[in-house]
Amino acid sequence: MNPASMDSMDTDVYTLHRGTIPLLVSVPHDGTAVPDGIAARLTDSARRVPDTDWHIARLYAFARDLGASMIVPKYSRYVVDLNRSEDDVSLYPGQNTTGLCPTVQFNGEPIYREGEQPASGEIAQRVERYWRPYHGALRDELDRLRSEHGRVLLWEGHSIKGELPFLFDGRLPDLNLGTANGTSCSPELQSRIETALAVQGSYDYVVNGRFKGGYVTRNYGDPANGIDAVQLEVSQRVYMDEEGFRYDEAKAAPTWLVIKTLLEQASVP
Repeated sequence: MNPASMDSMDTDVYTLHRGTIPLLVSVPHDGTAVPDGIAARLTDSARRVPDTDWHIARLYAFARDLGASMIVPKYSRYVVDLNRSEDDVSLYPGQNTTGLCPTVQFNGEPIYREGEQPASGEIAQRVERYWRPYHGALRDELDRLRSEHGRVLLWEGHSIKGELPFLFDGRLPDLNLGTANGTSCSPELQSRIETALAVQGSYDYVVNGRFKGGYVTRNYGDPANGIDAVQLEVSQRVYMDEEGFRYDEAKAAPTWLVIKTLLEQASVP
């Protein structure tokens, strides 16, 4: 066992690695599993689960060596999107986006064969079966770390293809920091991360641009009560082959080193 860790919990919905420092890394779109009964209803292109945050847990593997906790789901966002609220309120009103149990891919194509989309009863079952256990474990781990350390940082690790006309115009910056317009973390913490972003010089970035932070960041971020939450959306071109979904070690090494610096700056007491 890593000496910086306590233990791990492996369930059929998620894996939780419990660390020893006040940092929890959540990667809610890393999962790729789709139950057979759902997979049989998907279009051929959707069965590849192309909208996965590919290899994002691998990119953040270094965080466990720092002593961080990490929670990783097993199921695809096509089963249920763990970064959406259970009432499916849009994160970006007026813009193209995807929902709690998405029916449209990031390229605008359908996820389900015609007439096979999930009805409200099935969506409720998926929430109970997959969504609620993940969020229960995330909440419990945040509470544990805050109780032990007084404060805790929740870091939401995400990635996405750098150009997706259905969702946003033009080219997405390499690194996209979201703090719900400064409400999900303390001003001091955001300032430290922005300074580290400005200094690194290797990747372009934006703060609270197209991706301001999803449900997890907005719901759990409570800086006044000891929980800071930050989302980092990474363009997949900086660490992998976007078309073939292949992890690229040469690209990934400098990327995770920059992310490591951001985490270290964010974790300063």
